[in-house]
Amino acid sequence: MLRDLSRPIETGMPTYPGDPDVTLAPDATHGADGYATSRFRTGTHAGTHVDAPRHTLPEGEAIDERDVGEFAFDARLVDLRPLEQREAIAPEALPDPGAIDDDVDLLLLRTGWASHWGSDRYRDHPYLTAATAERCRAADVGVGLDAFGPDPTPTARGDTESPASDGDEPDGTPAHDVLLGDSLPIVENLCGLDDLPTRFRLYAFPLRLRGGDGSPVRAAAEWDD
Repeated sequence: MLRDLSRPIETGMPTYPGDPDVTLAPDATHGADGYATSRFRTGTHAGTHVDAPRHTLPEGEAIDERDVGEFAFDARLVDLRPLEQREAIAPEALPDPGAIDDDVDLLLLRTGWASHWGSDRYRDHPYLTAATAERCRAADVGVGLDAFGPDPTPTARGDTESPASDGDEPDGTPAHDVLLGDSLPIVENLCGLDDLPTRFRLYAFPLRLRGGDGSPVRAAAEWDD
C-alpha cells in the first residue's frame, strides 16, 4: 500500500515565519496560448520537505550532493501523543537506541500537530531537546515530523493566541545542528500519519537543486497490506 504524506503546494499555504510566501499562478493558458504553464515561487523549505546539512551548517552538504538512495528510508513510527503546546520532547520519549532495529534509519514522530495545519497554533508545536537529538544520533537515525521542525518555531509578532516561550526554550537550532551535523535526515511538515503501521518504507525525494539547503518533496509511505 502507498499513502501520500505530503502537503499540497498552493498559493498562500503556511510557511515558517520569515520564509518566502508560496505563489502558484497561471502563466500561459489554453484559451490564450493553446497550452498551459504556471509561475511558481517558493522557498526551499515550504510544505513537506527535507533539510540538507547546509540548512544550518555553512560547510554542510548541499541537497544535490546527497545520493538519491539516501531519501528512501526504513522508518519506524513513534506515537508521542498527547503533547502540549511547545512541549519539550525528552530523550526518554523515544526508543532506547539499543531497542531500534539496525535497519531503521528514520523515526517518524507523530506529535498530532498535523491537525493544526493552517492555524496559528501550528507554530506552537512540540520540539526535540538537544539531548533527544543526541539520542537519535546515538541510534544513527534521522527524524520525520508532522510539524515545522525539530526545534521551536517563533511565534508571530503580536500574536496573543500563541503561548509565549517560558524562557526555557533553546535559542538557535540545536536539534537541527545535532542531526544535520551527522548528515542524518530531517523530513518536516508530514501529514496523513494516522493509522500508519509501526514499520514502513518512506520515500521523500527532493528536487536536485544545485547547492540547495533543502527541497520540497512528494513524501509517500509504503507497506504490505
